[in-house]
Amino acid sequence: MHDEYNGQNPALTELRERLKGGMARMRLNQTDLAKRAGLGRTTVSEALSPAKPAPSPKTVAALARALQLSVEELRELRRSAAEETRGGVRSVPGRPIGKWDPHDLEVHPAGPTDTASGPGRSGARTMPGYVRREHDRVMAQVVKDAAAGRSGAVVLVGGSSTGKTRACWEAVQPLAAAGWRLWHPFDPTRAQNALEDLPRVAPHTVVWLNEAQHYLGNRSAGEQIAAAVHQLLVTAECGPVLVLGTLWPEYAARYTALPAPGEEDPHSRVRELLAGRTLTVPEAFDAPALAAAAALAESGDRLLADALSRAGADGRVTQDLAGAPELLNCYRHATPAAAAVLEAAMDARRLGVGLHLPQAFLTDAATDYLTDTDYDHLSDDWAEQVFAELAALVHGKQAPLHRTTPRTRRRPPAPSPAVHGPAPSTAGPVFRLADYLEQHGRTSRRHLCPPASFWHAAHTHLTDPDDLGNLVRAAEDRHRMQWAHSLRHRAADHGNIGAFHHLAAMQEQAGDREGAEAMARQAAADHDNTSVLLDLARMREEAGKREGAEELLRQAADHGDTNALYHLARMREKAGDSEGAKVFAGQAADHGNSDALYLLARMREEDAGDLKGAEALLRQAADHDNTRALVDLAYMREEAGDSEAAEALLWQADDLGNTHALGCLARLRGRAGDREGAEALAWEAADLDDTGPLYDLARMREEAGDQAGAEALARQAADRGNSGILVHLARMREKAGDRESAETMARQAAADHDNTTALLDLAVIRERAGDREGAEAPLRLAADLGNSDALYRRARMREWAGDSEGAKVFAGQAADHGNSDALYWLAGMREKAGDREGAEALVRQAADHGNDNALCSLVLLREEAGDREGAEALARQAADHGSTRALWDLARMREEAGDREGAEALARQGADLGSPDVLSDLAWMREEAGDREGAEALARQAADLGSTHALSRPEEKPRIFTRLWPYGLDPDGTPTTSW
Repeated sequence: MHDEYNGQNPALTELRERLKGGMARMRLNQTDLAKRAGLGRTTVSEALSPAKPAPSPKTVAALARALQLSVEELRELRRSAAEETRGGVRSVPGRPIGKWDPHDLEVHPAGPTDTASGPGRSGARTMPGYVRREHDRVMAQVVKDAAAGRSGAVVLVGGSSTGKTRACWEAVQPLAAAGWRLWHPFDPTRAQNALEDLPRVAPHTVVWLNEAQHYLGNRSAGEQIAAAVHQLLVTAECGPVLVLGTLWPEYAARYTALPAPGEEDPHSRVRELLAGRTLTVPEAFDAPALAAAAALAESGDRLLADALSRAGADGRVTQDLAGAPELLNCYRHATPAAAAVLEAAMDARRLGVGLHLPQAFLTDAATDYLTDTDYDHLSDDWAEQVFAELAALVHGKQAPLHRTTPRTRRRPPAPSPAVHGPAPSTAGPVFRLADYLEQHGRTSRRHLCPPASFWHAAHTHLTDPDDLGNLVRAAEDRHRMQWAHSLRHRAADHGNIGAFHHLAAMQEQAGDREGAEAMARQAAADHDNTSVLLDLARMREEAGKREGAEELLRQAADHGDTNALYHLARMREKAGDSEGAKVFAGQAADHGNSDALYLLARMREEDAGDLKGAEALLRQAADHDNTRALVDLAYMREEAGDSEAAEALLWQADDLGNTHALGCLARLRGRAGDREGAEALAWEAADLDDTGPLYDLARMREEAGDQAGAEALARQAADRGNSGILVHLARMREKAGDRESAETMARQAAADHDNTTALLDLAVIRERAGDREGAEAPLRLAADLGNSDALYRRARMREWAGDSEGAKVFAGQAADHGNSDALYWLAGMREKAGDREGAEALVRQAADHGNDNALCSLVLLREEAGDREGAEALARQAADHGSTRALWDLARMREEAGDREGAEALARQGADLGSPDVLSDLAWMREEAGDREGAEALARQAADLGSTHALSRPEEKPRIFTRLWPYGLDPDGTPTTSW
């Protein structure tokens, strides 16, 4: 029979193959399987038939349990199959690697085009020979693993034109011979293509995420894309796949940085994805790479020979091949007008404007970059001449500024009329700045604030809401408050919801409730976004103006926002109006709001005791993907003593995809005394990465006095990779006074599972109990297993016991193992003993192992001892290790000692190394001391660097910039008058 439903639906095919494999393993026929699963014979037959549609989720779950297969994995296959069916049969993304031109994958062109490549082609472009470096060897192993069936990902991190994309292309060549595909998400936009099609990637595919900031850094989709890539890598049925990406260092640093306490975490999923998967590409060839390049050049590679003749000993061969030096020369030797246009483009990109820069914007922005003399000598057609000059190609077929057409403008109209926010303006040509000049501008111009013509041109010509929003932040960071205000209104006019939020909040805080409401209504009416109304309602509710908040929520509900109805219900509930709450919750529920269904169910359960009605509502909520409703109701049933009903609800939640339901069932069975059933369910939950039930069961057995049962369960869990259960069990034994058993358990966790945490925990427990001698035993064991922290702890314990010689011995052993805390401690001992040279050597070692506090402390000691030159040298060393705190401390000490010139020099060094807050803090010190002129000079430098938001200790001082210039600064740095 024709495979009508499987067809090109790989998920449905895989689902049925897994089920048939389970039957073969258990030697079951369809009749046996039907009985075992509690299903009808016809249901099982249709579930396995390629001529029938995908089975229901409930059928899949029952079959998976009967065949002892992973319920979640089969349900996921069933969901994927359903999505493919709804979307129609679509080919998998990508095409064979061999059919790709590397330049279409954004490998930088180099050398001349071969125009004799045949009709219908634009000409083959020659690439220079490839020199393999250390990162290529690492990538080769990842590719080898992928070829062997193990999915993997690598993101190459390096500056512009360092050879990242070419390295990816060379790495995948072995996979081309094996028939792998390559998919480059690009059209209609990179992020949209990736988000839509990542779930459809087939095994043996390379996912090509060149310039990964366009995917992972996307405001609306970046986190979802990261999650989808992670799911692709960890889902066995999708593999093997290989994900390759490239990033500039500044993007990698932004995505991997941990947020400060209380701040939002916009890149949490991206940070998790990149962890352990980034690989640095050096800026320059080292000596072996230069020798290999020279050998290729001698064998006839003209492109490499030319590049080596220009790059010289600095090793920047890839940049030369990509045309970077010539691009820089074009900028440095450009006519004044051309240089002005390039600088306007550089400033636009570094302040957050998108890739495509309108010609009208660049032309108007450039005027204030010119001197009066150069401006007076402009011809009537100066702009046409400049853009022609900057479009000239340099070596490597790149131009400093080239005309481009966004891909979305080349696509035919979409069949759907839906519009997601205003599109960028398409009036007039748009241009793109060369990557290398963009990066050069970010470094060379970061201390400059763009002139007035830049801000005026942006306000006049730019229409993209994200671009305008980024410029608002850039203006605020530079204390250009009047331009920030004007651009925020422009951004709101073009649909930037963040601008609406800010403007509405400002009006609300100023007491202009009518103006704030008008702004919120405009966002809802013109841009179909009710979030401003909701935010304003929240502000009014927090201020105790519940009636005004309710009116705003009604307006949001009138625009179709069911969340507003739900919030109205919650407000009525809090006010004690349960009937009103039910009315609004019912209206929200009628529109499919699952939170409202959940609220109604809880009210039925709590107020009326209507368990049946609550269950019906919770089932409706579950139908809307709110399975926590079923889990919560199960808990309520259990508390009421109806464990049978609770279990039934949890099975329903499990069937609907709640990954915690099995764990809840295991705990329920355990509390009911069904050890065997609880353990079986706990292992099923562990298969879904939920090991909490296993720990609960082990703890329950331990508390019941069944140490042998608890230990057996913990050992089984540890054998499955969860050695943390052994750690917890060891703690419990120790606290119960069974020290021998605790130590045995901790030793097993450390020896068999490479987890010395339990031993360190035992030491802490014993030390807190005053048993230092007993604490040393587990530390000794941990140290024997290679844990240098254990050695350092032993050193500190010996020091507290007065055994300084013993402390030095153990600290020395820890230091020999690279423990930076031990090195730092020993350095302090040396310094106290007067051995400054020995102390410095140890501090350097500690810093090399990541202990920045070491250098910072030694800096202060040197300064206090009068060794200013040594202190400064060490402070620069700390900065080289990524910490500018020492420079700030030194600047403060110099300022307090009256050496203002020295303090200022150090503050500028800190700013040059990426910490302009050093200048801000020093400005505050000057202003506090009554030196307003000195404070203004430093604060102005900090403002131009964009650091008005950054103060090292903002809780200790008011904002220096607002104190100096309450109305802000003009672009040229003069104070703005009242506006």
